[in-house]
Amino acid sequence: MGRTRSRHTREKDEDGSSGGARGLPRALALTLASALVWGIAHFVTGRRIAGGLLLALYAALTAVAAGAATVYRSDLLHLAVQPDVLQRLSAALVALGVLWILVVIRSYQHLRPPQMALSAKTLGAASVAVMCFGVAVPVAWSAHSTYVYRDALTSIFRTGSQNGKRVDTEDPFNGQARVNILLLGGDAAADRTGVRTDSMTLASVDTKTGNTVLLSLPRNLEHFPMPPGPARDRFPYGFTGDGPLNPGLLNEVYEYAEQHPDVVPGVPKNHRGPELLKATIAGVLGLRVDYYILVDMFGFADIVDAMGGVKIKVTEPIPYGLEGSVLQPGDRKLNGKEALWYGRSRTNSSDYVRMSRQKCLMRAIAEQADPQTVLTSFDKLAAAAKRTLSTDIPQELLPALMKLSNKVKDGAQIRSLQFVPPLIYTGNPDFKLIRKLASDAVNNDPRPASTAPSAGASPKASRSPSPNSPDGTASPKPDTKPVSLEASCP
Repeated sequence: MGRTRSRHTREKDEDGSSGGARGLPRALALTLASALVWGIAHFVTGRRIAGGLLLALYAALTAVAAGAATVYRSDLLHLAVQPDVLQRLSAALVALGVLWILVVIRSYQHLRPPQMALSAKTLGAASVAVMCFGVAVPVAWSAHSTYVYRDALTSIFRTGSQNGKRVDTEDPFNGQARVNILLLGGDAAADRTGVRTDSMTLASVDTKTGNTVLLSLPRNLEHFPMPPGPARDRFPYGFTGDGPLNPGLLNEVYEYAEQHPDVVPGVPKNHRGPELLKATIAGVLGLRVDYYILVDMFGFADIVDAMGGVKIKVTEPIPYGLEGSVLQPGDRKLNGKEALWYGRSRTNSSDYVRMSRQKCLMRAIAEQADPQTVLTSFDKLAAAAKRTLSTDIPQELLPALMKLSNKVKDGAQIRSLQFVPPLIYTGNPDFKLIRKLASDAVNNDPRPASTAPSAGASPKASRSPSPNSPDGTASPKPDTKPVSLEASCP
């Protein structure tokens, strides 16, 4: 008897004759509430089992999202660089969007009055369509962004089986105390032949602490030894270039390998330049080079523009462009073109000064690429990254590198050592000194930056004439230890 009365009451609620959803405004209000918290409409119309299941599912999804954003945030970052996980996430977001829209539509169907004028029916349908649109847009944007991100990730980073660099996920750094990544800035363009690497910095990162040493080599280093094999056979006494337009500078090695595949036999076309340059720099520094990242400096401007510019302190006027423009001193927000010239300009300056500016620019971009900036310009950043970046870092190593990068951001020391005059004379380099200083830099504990000359400076280094000195007289004794990047950037 009681069950019959309950069913009768529910049926009356549904047809609007008593209680229940009386009128369109209340039906729309409860539909909106059910869109925000699943199951409300079902509870109101007496469908407690269905309402309970929807509410439980909603609570579970909310708990998972909250836990991922807080407690398991570090694990989420690791998953975010795994293409298979991203593919499943994109599909899950699409399924979530479809389910959410169905919940909204079904909630309104249970709540709407049975007898309405055509205008009321039209208003109700339009209102529900707006609610569905409000659900679909953020979910579709999230699914699309996940797909775009995965596409960029798989375009830039190949799997270990594709590039011959297999990674043991249990021991991604193969027991190494440090991972050494060569950071290259290239100037490839439509009106240029090949790639010249005007910026070459080896980032040596401690795999336990994240402490990093940046070892920078100048573009105009000469007489450096080539790695054993066909390259050394061709240049037994050091690299001498290829004709009068290529006098034999370090920034020519990449381009030379591109144009002479016989010096790197068996290496795919797209990897000839970086592989020969990695081997060459490994010999110059006396350190292993594990991976490389090449940034196209002209495409780099697109990344800065996608970020909305980069803030940096300009310490002296920097002429740039062909129209006589000048970056004036002071705190500036540079657009892509200005940032490119800030890092590349040598007018009234030198290679060595711009090397310092380049590291400060990289530091500023890394600090200012916050999540909000990345999210608001995601598509542009992903497209710019695909055009601008190339690397041999395998996908399988990315979770470990993400964990390591967190250590770097969380207070690890970043120090810099530049092998430039007066420490090293680029025309006649002391390679034994370079290797000793590089070894000391990566093997010694970080020390505070010192403004006083180092007592351990090599006498030979201190006597090396500087190209910037008109009379070639001895320069002040240089500091041979890395200095804090934070202290050296304005």
